[in-house]
Amino acid sequence: MTAATDDHSVGPDKDFILYFVKQVVDNPDEVAVERVVDEMGVLITLKVAKEDMGKVIGKNGQTAKALRVLLRVIGSKHNARVNLKIIEPDGSEVAFSSNGEL
Repeated sequence: MTAATDDHSVGPDKDFILYFVKQVVDNPDEVAVERVVDEMGVLITLKVAKEDMGKVIGKNGQTAKALRVLLRVIGSKHNARVNLKIIEPDGSEVAFSSNGEL
C-alpha cells in the first residue's frame, strides 16, 4: 500500500462534496471539507460562508437530503457508511446520515 491509500483524509466522498458545493455557493474560497474515518464509518464535515448556508441546505432541506442520498451511493460502492455534518456559522450543526437518519 502507498501512503496515499492509507490517508483517510482523502476519498471520493470528500471530492464529490467539495466539487458540488463549490459549484453551488457564491463564496467557493470559503468552503472547507474535512473527512474523518473511525469505527462508525466516514464523517464528512462541511463549512461554508454564512450567506451560502441556504444554498447548501436548500428549501426544506432538499439539497442536503440529496447530498446525503448521493453520499450513500458513493459509500455503498466503497463499503462505507458516510455521514454528512454541516457546520452552521453560529457554531451549531446539521447532521445527516447516509442511511436516512438525522
